[in-house]
Amino acid sequence: MSSIEQTLSIIKPDAVERNLAEDIKGIFIKNNLNIVNSKKIHITKDEASEFYKVHQSKPFYSDLCTYLSSGPIVVMILEGKNAVLANRKLMGSTNPKEAEENTIRKLYGISIDKNSVHGSDSIENAKKEIDFFFKN
Repeated sequence: MSSIEQTLSIIKPDAVERNLAEDIKGIFIKNNLNIVNSKKIHITKDEASEFYKVHQSKPFYSDLCTYLSSGPIVVMILEGKNAVLANRKLMGSTNPKEAEENTIRKLYGISIDKNSVHGSDSIENAKKEIDFFFKN
């Protein structure tokens, strides 16, 4: 049975810089993921480090944090049926070269690092990530 979920999506600096935010939002909307909240922000490297803490043991961690804090990002709460999985399918593989046709990363990703979007990988992480950016 499918249920209505919320997930976090981030349009990363490379896509914001290329003015792709509206195109990417359009893909979500066209695929029945409603954008219930959205804001354009610029986070610090410390904030990026906190956000990506789950990856801190990985070799790409420092570069990832530097990159996410390198320019404005758009953070969004997406809502829809099976939103976590639906968003991950729309994003495509982390490596744009391996991503399926018409996925966001195939269409707009530049490289594994500059792959245009981030999406929560589980309902539990979605809740944490939404709270990270939208806690009042």
